[in-house]
Amino acid sequence: MLEIFQYDFMLRAFAAGIAISVIAPLVGTFLVVKKYSLIADTLSHVALAGVAIGILTHTSPLLTTLIVTILASIAIEYIRTRKAVAADAILAMFLPGGLALALVLLGFAKGINSNLFSYLFGSISTVSVFDLWLIGGLAVVTVGVIFYFYSQLFYVSFDEESAKVSGINTEFINMLLVILTSICISLSMRIVGVLLVGALTVIPVTTAMQVARSFRESMYLGVLFACASVIVGLFLSFYLSLPAGGVIVLCSLFLFSSVSFLRLRQ
Repeated sequence: MLEIFQYDFMLRAFAAGIAISVIAPLVGTFLVVKKYSLIADTLSHVALAGVAIGILTHTSPLLTTLIVTILASIAIEYIRTRKAVAADAILAMFLPGGLALALVLLGFAKGINSNLFSYLFGSISTVSVFDLWLIGGLAVVTVGVIFYFYSQLFYVSFDEESAKVSGINTEFINMLLVILTSICISLSMRIVGVLLVGALTVIPVTTAMQVARSFRESMYLGVLFACASVIVGLFLSFYLSLPAGGVIVLCSLFLFSSVSFLRLRQ
């Protein structure tokens, strides 16, 4: 069983996976409460354009994805706050738009190659030392920002209008939340892939909210469920030779189903 720890790429995958399983539920808790969780799926499709730019320019897809998703999140939030278009309509436009842009860019890059599939569905063997340092560093920054602005994020997520009346800069806090979401999406694509990353942001949080007695407890339990899904998923994917991203998401769904069943039995 300990054979898995003899491989450097698996050690990097575990380190990156645990870092992601900490920040994804922390960000996802605010998104779920705010009923804005679909932005994770939208940005994950936009992230494909960032990957395509990285492949086309022969630069780090992780860096280009970070830039593209952050810019997209700022644009989405800017349009939403100006109320020019309804929030769900904005997400509905950006989601296929990001995918369409990715397909066009990949056309210039001479089509889809095997490297792209590692970003679509995750590939534990592709986590480089550079990726690990970037993921770890941004994970620390993300956690620090969340806890520093915790009270403002909490207030805005539950009642944005009251928060604005009380003097909180709601535009800044909302912008901060979507930027943190874009960072989380970009960092997670190496482990679960851009097509599945939204699940890691939402499913552990939804599972935690079924048993948590407070908002803060739901955050901590969400991290616990996400870590369990990532660790078990990486073990299963290694020994069964299965795609890591798919296994991790299925583990998350299994935990959700188990918790739901136990609650119904009570």
